[in-house]
Order: sequence, then C-alpha cells, then structure tokens
Amino acid sequence: MSTFSPTLFAVKRFAVLGLGRNGLPTVQALAACGAQVQAWDDGEAGRHGLAEALAHMPPEQAARVTCAPLETLEGFEALVLSPGIPHHLPRVHPVAALAIAAGVPILSDAELLYRAVRASGSKARFAGITGTNGKSTTTTLLAHILEQAGLPVAAGGNLGPAALALPLLPDDGVYVLEMSSYMLERLDTLRFDAACLLNLTPDHLDRHAGMAGYARAKQRVFTGQTAQDVAVIGIDDPDCTGIAAQLAKGEASCVTVSGANPAADYYGKDGAIWHNQTKLAALGPTLPGTHNAQNAAAALAMARFLGVADSITAQAIASFTGLPHRQKLVETCNGVAFIDDSKATNADASSRALGCYDRLIWIAGGMAKEGGIETLAPYFGRIEHAFLIGRDAAELAATLTQHNVPHTLAGTLENAVPQAYNLAQQTQTPVILLSPACASFDQYAGFEARGQHFQALAHAICAQQMSRTGQ
Repeated sequence: MSTFSPTLFAVKRFAVLGLGRNGLPTVQALAACGAQVQAWDDGEAGRHGLAEALAHMPPEQAARVTCAPLETLEGFEALVLSPGIPHHLPRVHPVAALAIAAGVPILSDAELLYRAVRASGSKARFAGITGTNGKSTTTTLLAHILEQAGLPVAAGGNLGPAALALPLLPDDGVYVLEMSSYMLERLDTLRFDAACLLNLTPDHLDRHAGMAGYARAKQRVFTGQTAQDVAVIGIDDPDCTGIAAQLAKGEASCVTVSGANPAADYYGKDGAIWHNQTKLAALGPTLPGTHNAQNAAAALAMARFLGVADSITAQAIASFTGLPHRQKLVETCNGVAFIDDSKATNADASSRALGCYDRLIWIAGGMAKEGGIETLAPYFGRIEHAFLIGRDAAELAATLTQHNVPHTLAGTLENAVPQAYNLAQQTQTPVILLSPACASFDQYAGFEARGQHFQALAHAICAQQMSRTGQ
C-alpha cells in the first residue's frame, strides 16, 4: 500500500458539493493529488469542518482548495456530489442542474478512486457489493477473508472510509467497496471484477421514482463486466431472481447465492455454507439467521473468484467478529441479552433480526420508511412487548394496535431501555432487541450514535445490577 502521486490530478479542477463523510475526504484527497478544488456545503457545519481540515493540511495542499458557492461549473473536470444530495429526483439540486447544463459529469468518489488507481498504473481488482440489506456485513466479511489470505485489501465506500480516502494498492490488491444506489448512479468508467447484488426490497423509492428505478440503480453494479469477471446475485427475493435470469445471459460468469435455497450455487444449510452438496464453511454465532448465511455465501463466492483457498475462507468466517450495530450482543445481565441492531433502518432489515429470536422485547422507532412496519406482522407473535421511540412512534403504535401487540410510547432510549429491562425481568423474556426499522436522524447523527447510546444504557444497567449483587 502507498499514497497516490501528488501530481496525479494536477491542472484539473473539481467541484465538490457536500462536506460530510464522503465530501470532506474527497476534497483532501483531490488536493493531495494536485487538483484545484472548489468546495461548498449548504450547511454551516460542513463549511466549518472544511475550515478545520484546511488548517491541518500541508499549506501547499490547502492553497489548492477554495470554499465558495458553486455558481458556475464551466471548466470543471467533474462535480463530486455527496450521495445524499439528489441530481434528479425527488428534485434536482441547483448545483447539479448547473453541472447538467454545462455538460460536466456528476461522479461519486468511488469513480474517482478507480480513475486514480488506473492512472497510477495499478491493476488492483475491485469488488463491489450492494443490496438493500446485508451489504455492510458482506463487505466487511469479504475484506476479512482477503486479509486472512494475505492479500493487500482496502475496504470502504458507503461503509467505513470514503472511497477516495483509501490507499493505492499494488497489482495483487483488492478494493472492497460497499455501494449504495446513490453511488451506483454516479459511476462512469468503474468496472467491478467481482460484483454482488444481495437482495432488493423497497427503499429510497422517492429518489428512484419507484421500485423499478431503484432496481435499475442497483443493477449498475454489474455495468461493463466482461467474461473475465463474476456477477454474484442473491435469489431469495423475486426481483433479484429475475435479474439473475438476465445475468445468466450476460458475459460475466453468473453465480447465485441463497440463505437456504439449495438451487443456488452457494447456499446456507445446517449452520454452514454449501456448494454442490459439499460443506465449505461453518457459520459461527456472529452470523445468525438465513440472511447472514446468504451474506457469507456471497463473500465466499467472491473470495473463491479472487483466488482464496476454501480452507482459508472457512477459517476467516469462523473468526469473523461481526459488524458493529448489526445484531451485536452488547451485554447479558440476569439472563437478559441486550442486542444492538441499530443498523436496521428499514422494516426488511428488522425482519432479519426479529426472525432470529423466538421471544423478545422490541425497541423500535425513529423516522419510518415508506410502508412503515406492516410487513413485519408475521413476526409480531414473537414480541412480548414493544417500546417505541422517535418521531414516528405513533405511526408504529397504530400498526401494533391493529395486530394486538402490547406496546409503550417511550419516546427516547433513556426511557425505553430501563423499562424494557424491568419488563424482561418480570416476564422472563430472554432478549431485548434494538432493531428500529427506522432511520435515526430525528434524534441522532446516524445509526451508529443511536447504537452507541443503546450500548451505554445497557452497560449502565448491568453495572448497576452487579453493584447491587456485590459481584
């Protein structure tokens, strides 16, 4: 691993709009590679963050960055638009409109990473992973497998470091990128050697004009693939099953994966991953449920394509510690397990957690997605009681009332977690599950902050219990 040349993007001008987790590292990386950058954020906090970053950058790099409103895009190489800023639907951001009018391409930082790697002469391979759910687990697991195999690897994108913050890898290196639908819309030349679409359920429909547009955006992970590449596709939902039939007719080798369907090339069964009725890798407690079996099957299939021996993959899967805020066991206190699944920001994600426990107390709520939690009705019989938080708690409560699920409008985690623990003790319910089925931005900066708060409350409760019992 090494850094990119300080002259890689010399004499080129880039515009960057949005100075959050993706935008700010993009500004820093472009300036470090010699580019002139004009950056802006509609929010004062973003601009303040840039000012702080510039104060800590080498002076010659900071001098290449201008913080000013983007009033024209003429003469720019590209506009790098943070993923959350729309360039089409539900309404075009004015700066995106300027770029479109000027014929300036709107790109993601993943596209710029690919260009930088190739311009540097590296033949490092790219693995792209997308899907409505499971992409973070699969990305992290594949990176872990490659690391255990001794390959140079850098993981990021929609998860972890921004793509353009990743280092330059040698020819035998692999970039493992989690790709959101927003990022996939803004690719141009990037081609994934190994591309994966895990699943599709309704999400971000306002951004993509409905399910068909969302599916098209996700399918872009396979764009440009050749006969030397692999396309990995889940077949556990009807939309992906249809896409798999299309991919089977394409140039790239099509490999299917499933959490439990033996018709797939790689599938889960009896707590393991199988291929052609041969057991390849056992799944440990950090990968519960059929959804995680599908994630592991996808990671295994891609690792095989990238040249990793099955024995190394099996050992890596066994040593995988899991993903923060994704069904993470936080504490066990007096027979009650606290499970942090804060990353479940939609109903489909929560269904995967709810399906893993026979009896539980559920903490949910926040900013509900389209459709709310009605699709979770098949799991309501497992819920002893629900504690609801956040902006749309009343909306969730209405659904639970229709299905006769006992619930409490707790409002905040400070209220919900202690109440949940007390009730778990009274009813001998073994699990308290935070799996919100909602976005977190009404009360938190992101799902990570929500999960960390839950963990802190769980730790405090258990510490208090231990002090009472003198343990």
